Amino acid sequence: MPWRESNVMNERIKFCLEWKQRWEEAEGGRVDVAELCRVFGVSRQRGYVWLRRFQKSGYDVRALEDRSRRPHTSPTAIPEPMQDVIVWARKRHPRWGPRKLRAWLVRSYPGREFPGASAMASILKRRGLTTTRRRRRRGRPTPGEPFAPAATPNAVWCIDFKGKFKTGDGEWCTPFTITDAYSRFCIRCEIVADADAVSVEHILDSAFREFGIPAAIRSDNGPPFSAPGPAGLTQLAVWLLRLGIRLERITPGKPQENGRHERFHRTLADAVASPARANARAQQRAFDLFRSEYNEERPHEALGQRPPAEVYAASSRRYPCGLVQPTDVMDGHLERVDRHGAIRWGRKRVFISTALIGAYVQLEPDAGSRWAVLFGDILLGHIDNPAVGMLASPRPRKSHVLQLQRE
Repeated sequence: MPWRESNVMNERIKFCLEWKQRWEEAEGGRVDVAELCRVFGVSRQRGYVWLRRFQKSGYDVRALEDRSRRPHTSPTAIPEPMQDVIVWARKRHPRWGPRKLRAWLVRSYPGREFPGASAMASILKRRGLTTTRRRRRRGRPTPGEPFAPAATPNAVWCIDFKGKFKTGDGEWCTPFTITDAYSRFCIRCEIVADADAVSVEHILDSAFREFGIPAAIRSDNGPPFSAPGPAGLTQLAVWLLRLGIRLERITPGKPQENGRHERFHRTLADAVASPARANARAQQRAFDLFRSEYNEERPHEALGQRPPAEVYAASSRRYPCGLVQPTDVMDGHLERVDRHGAIRWGRKRVFISTALIGAYVQLEPDAGSRWAVLFGDILLGHIDNPAVGMLASPRPRKSHVLQLQRE
């Protein structure tokens, strides 16, 4: 025996027709509506509603259809022209949320009234212009930040490579980015042919000439920012230190310590890197347009919905400038690193690092017969008198902040 199929509308019609039949059999007398509702499994309130509609319509079953609960008038409804403006703004900036869109509209059209961000979100959802994102699980809070927060523009610049990807012609594209940690201002976003020290130094030199020299630069521990040698120094790091810039390196495997720059990379990838352009030249044009919009138009919530260009200001430390020179120490002396990366120690040579070729290192007496080898405030290692020719590396220091003494 097949299952009997039914739907809500059919059950309502049966309920009302059954009541009418009982009412006619009672010749207009009393009908036990409560018992009838129990039979059909509905509440008495809902049963009386259906019966009133059925009677009022002259026993027309169409009166039992669901009715819209929308009010006849909506004095606070957002007018259609304003909804069209919000949709137009979303289509112009498809990856901005309602709060950024509202802040941008208020700044672009002063004097006009715009609905709140939640109302704009409802309009965008109703128009099919939103996508549901998978909810992310929040990680455990870290006990504290390893670096002091950047309180002013140019206090800390963040640098890193975005990660290579292929353009439409099959060539690899590697963007190198620089941002100001305080204002989130994108200083550079340029494609490099090779992720080496020469390319990075060329871009940093251009940024220094335009915006001045920051107090510190924060990076990860990958090349060309760091190396396995003493104190992780590279030729790029030595150049920055001699410019009087403090180097900050995050803990290996903890990109959250440079979270502002990582978040910028996510915005960059969403807006420009996917899908990739036809070639490197077209990709760089897309980066330039993104940088202009990101700095001058896109509101940032951490800046009070202001674009980074309104918060950022060039550094007072101008470039080019002289390199920081070493100073003599009272109990020690200076040694120049030769072209092989070594220094003279008595009649023998001690290898230091090829990154310090041409620079001076300080040698100061330490406990016992040991001599400490320093570059500015950075301890590179120790030399033991009985075993001349060997540089003993120190234990890794917990602090990642490197600072060079000024002249």
